[in-house]
Amino acid sequence: MKSVTLFNSRLARWSGAVVALVGLEVSINTVRAENWPQWRGPKNNGISNETNTPTKWSKTENVVWRLPMPGPAGATPAVWGERIFLTSVDKGSGDLLLLCVGTDGKEKWRQIMASGNKDVRGDEGNSASNSPSTDGEHVWAMMTNGVIGCWTVDGKEVWKFNLQDRYGKFSIQFGMTSTPVLDGDRLYVQLIHGDGNAKTREAVVVCLDKKTGKEIWKRDRPSDAIQENEHSYASPVMYDDGKTKFLLTHGADFIVAHDLKDGHELWRCGNLNAKTKYDPTLRFVASPATGDGIIVVPTAKGAPVIALKPNGKGDITENAAAHLWKHAKTPDVPSPLIHNGLVYLCMQDGQVHLLEEKSGEQIYLKRAHNDRYRGSPVYADGKVYLTSRDGHITVIKAGRDYEVLAENDLGEPISASPAFANGTLYLRSFDALWAIKNKSTTK
Repeated sequence: MKSVTLFNSRLARWSGAVVALVGLEVSINTVRAENWPQWRGPKNNGISNETNTPTKWSKTENVVWRLPMPGPAGATPAVWGERIFLTSVDKGSGDLLLLCVGTDGKEKWRQIMASGNKDVRGDEGNSASNSPSTDGEHVWAMMTNGVIGCWTVDGKEVWKFNLQDRYGKFSIQFGMTSTPVLDGDRLYVQLIHGDGNAKTREAVVVCLDKKTGKEIWKRDRPSDAIQENEHSYASPVMYDDGKTKFLLTHGADFIVAHDLKDGHELWRCGNLNAKTKYDPTLRFVASPATGDGIIVVPTAKGAPVIALKPNGKGDITENAAAHLWKHAKTPDVPSPLIHNGLVYLCMQDGQVHLLEEKSGEQIYLKRAHNDRYRGSPVYADGKVYLTSRDGHITVIKAGRDYEVLAENDLGEPISASPAFANGTLYLRSFDALWAIKNKSTTK
């Protein structure tokens, strides 16, 4: 009887150890798994912590599924758990849609946010250009006509209104493409536009309660920009190094830092469109990128990229102590990527400039695929993903040496940036949503 008791005791300890190991494995896998809650990812910087991400694929290789979309859009998907959220035009009706797709590749629900799509510049974009955001319980979406709203992840509307009804009619040539920033219980929106008349200019930055849509604060966003430069298609960005945190708005010749409590201006940097050779058509599309102690500020066309310190005060335009460096070339649409002491700039023609983060010194200049680039570069698993407009995705090795790991071609136009979640790469082309995963991890 004693031996049986001893055996049972040892069996219990062994079983407990097995359970602990299984629990540890589950915990590790849970830690590795990551959501992609908004346009620039978990930290709003274009960086994924996913591992074993796919490097090579085709229309069939490593493709888990492909789901046709009701129409085109340039918005990046947001992913949380088993749900993927996208905006889209319905090319049949012209309705502007918010979609929820399961990670099994099946549509769960759709909501009509508004009607009356507007295509811009031929095939460049439409009214479904703003990317959605989610916290796993709710999803927020905005369209270029100013309709913004909140839904539960099961598709129930919580609130919805048109920003133009509350903050004035938009005067912007190609629609308000700026994607709001979700942070904590707040949603931050920049509405930078104008009609050429400084007296009637209504550019503002607003902070909304994400749960109710009610205004927490509103701040005017003044500038001396004129003509097209009053129009910004860039998105606001959060700076957060763990000690200092504030909002950045970008457009109308300035980048401005705002206090999160009430939105007042902390500092601003101008002359991004040099007054000595002013270009009246230089409007910002690319958004800033942030790192620890650095803000990389793109401009447009022939203007430069500048790097700023985060701790400025007042007008730092001519304050050399607040500037880190300047680079002569800028991306026109893709936003910069900062990773591991390096800054990646993907130009609209596929040229890649790699710079030292601290000094701005150029390490290399290489050309990826020769086409238009609209999506922003994304880092994952030691690789940088560069997405061209014709659906060609170049995967390069992250680091100081330019090494192409793969050239992948879906054969479908893409303006959205890549999104990574739970080991899967999601690509939103104009035609479909693709789920791509390494065969060894595909089930």
